[in-house]
Amino acid sequence: MRVVSGEFRGRRLNMVPGDTTRPTADKVKESIFNMIGPYFDGGQALDLYAGTGGLGIEAVSRGMAHATLVDSAYQAVKTIKQNVALLNAQDRFTVVKRSVQAACAALSADHRQFDLVMMDPPYAQQRVLAELASFVELNLLVPGATVVVETGTDVQYPEQIAGYRIHRLQTYKVAQVLVLERTEDA
Repeated sequence: MRVVSGEFRGRRLNMVPGDTTRPTADKVKESIFNMIGPYFDGGQALDLYAGTGGLGIEAVSRGMAHATLVDSAYQAVKTIKQNVALLNAQDRFTVVKRSVQAACAALSADHRQFDLVMMDPPYAQQRVLAELASFVELNLLVPGATVVVETGTDVQYPEQIAGYRIHRLQTYKVAQVLVLERTEDA
């Protein structure tokens, strides 16, 4: 696994030991960023269920000013910290060891808002619609923010999701990627 493009292009990232974390494949990651960017001029990114931190690292490599990387698993957080250290840009990342729900509540309490949110939850534990609603309720998104969700192909989405405009739904072999834009009509 590597950083696909931008400032840190080509840097190899460590994998989380064991088989409990499924990182986003480089090809899917490249496709995601081609859909949403591919480059940014500053902004705040939030990588939930971060695993290796690969999506958040890619966002910063492509121009986001800062990324907050959230995971609740000890081994994942340890790996994220190692990967961030490889970049010599620790000041551009915040690593949080908490559940997604607890982290989002704390970020909201700190009045943090994000331009880009990426989440790749464990396929067996998907609560995507509830989490999307919580982002709106907690005021975590700037108007027009982009939210990217990677799920298994078995997840069915409604035609409309309150507070968002569906930009794209792309299916790959074992995953699908939903790209949303935060609207102000929620």
